[in-house]
Amino acid sequence: MKSLGVAPLRLLFAGSPAIALESLRIAAEGALAKRWALAGILTNPDKPQGRGRGTKPTDVGRVAGELEGSFVRRGLPAPAILKPDVLKAEAREAVAALKPDLLICFAYGRIFGPQFLGIFPLGGINIHPSLLPKYRGASPIQETILRRDHVTGISLQRIAPEMDSGHILGRKIIPLSGRETAGSLGETAGREGAAVLRQFLEDLCQTGHTGGTAGGGFRIPEGIPQEGDPSYCTRIGKDSGVLHWNRSALELDAQIRACNPWPLARTCHGKQIVQILEAAPWEGPEPAYPPGEPGRVLGIDKKSGILIKTGKGILSVTLLQYQTRKALPWQAFLNGARDFIGSRLQEEG
Repeated sequence: MKSLGVAPLRLLFAGSPAIALESLRIAAEGALAKRWALAGILTNPDKPQGRGRGTKPTDVGRVAGELEGSFVRRGLPAPAILKPDVLKAEAREAVAALKPDLLICFAYGRIFGPQFLGIFPLGGINIHPSLLPKYRGASPIQETILRRDHVTGISLQRIAPEMDSGHILGRKIIPLSGRETAGSLGETAGREGAAVLRQFLEDLCQTGHTGGTAGGGFRIPEGIPQEGDPSYCTRIGKDSGVLHWNRSALELDAQIRACNPWPLARTCHGKQIVQILEAAPWEGPEPAYPPGEPGRVLGIDKKSGILIKTGKGILSVTLLQYQTRKALPWQAFLNGARDFIGSRLQEEG
């Protein structure tokens, strides 16, 4: 698409984790092609690393730094990289100095107040990895897996005062196999979210110019109001990984997938923490073992792995690790844990 004979749309991109990277690249590629301008990139501050190793940027912060050279080589101004601790007066002044027209957000991790949003003549848009109003909040990917949904999607919405309540500007449905982890579904959502954003920006730059001057002369569509009753995400924290073996095999399987790659599902074998990375409800015949109580390690199936009794059904585990060691296929794990079969796994504490 050729650039228009008008001042380019000026964007500020806000994001932090890896799920936002493909959308950041879409914003950068369009700016390098002079379809729009990427005025700045907003991300969370660098985090300290352990044992005096300095600080580490967010995934968006890392890639933002790598992009600077691409802009310099094209003779274009590189986007400003902003990492404020809080979005107060100093941060607002820094953003306003960039004269952005539109805020694009994907998993930035902070709430935008009215004073901050007031900087942008066109307001803000947000990429949310669920079919809103389903699963508003910070962990829709994990919620989708925990609920064992068969379909999810991407919603491109206007940023509104109430969290994730804005009108819908674009959507993409994503069918699910039922074996997704938070990591694999995050990769899919990041890729599909970027595609929705690309289409929106290209349509906006091609047909959304009004000939006026406000917001660079562009106008964002009103969008479609969200329909139906909203639902909200469960908060995901470190304790979300603790396995309660009185739950069903279906529930535990979903929990293990939702907690991979963080915080990882875990249980206790004696005094050692065991993290379970891959498992599935066992679909074989009832094993010829004593029934046992939930958490009892019943034995193995050569094709399916380690069999563990749950509150309903049996869970087969194929990839696991002691917390201080590397992840191993179940056969290799058992070579170093000869008392594992027959033991009863417990919740932490």
